[in-house]
Amino acid sequence: MAGLDAFGTQLLRGDGATPTETFSPLANVTEITPPGIERETYDVTAHDSEDGWREFIGGLKDGGEVEIEINYDPREHDSLVSDFNDAVPRSYKCVWPGTLGEWGFKAILTGFEPEAPHDDKLAASAKFKVSGKPVITTGV
Repeated sequence: MAGLDAFGTQLLRGDGATPTETFSPLANVTEITPPGIERETYDVTAHDSEDGWREFIGGLKDGGEVEIEINYDPREHDSLVSDFNDAVPRSYKCVWPGTLGEWGFKAILTGFEPEAPHDDKLAASAKFKVSGKPVITTGV
């Protein structure tokens, strides 16, 4: 397989409603860097480790961060700025194109950086810290 087209990937923002949360796509997203999951390792090497090779076990997992770039429209995107003041993680989904699946996660907005150059478009970047375990739904 030569690869898959990323066009149409969406970042959806949950409204926090219970029992059924509604998700709406963030408008004008030009680039999405989904969660980059990581895992710590703990060195358990001992004096009797076989042939002097280091040994490790898996430790705590981290959901990483999500970054987006947008064509900034204050009327559309300032709701994200209000999320910056909320210490409680909000639900989001990164939905892959077509039927490729999605990654659901809770995250806290940790940065929002608009820019307004004199010779280009309004743009902004936002960064989210994932809290807890992402839910990965495999597509078909």
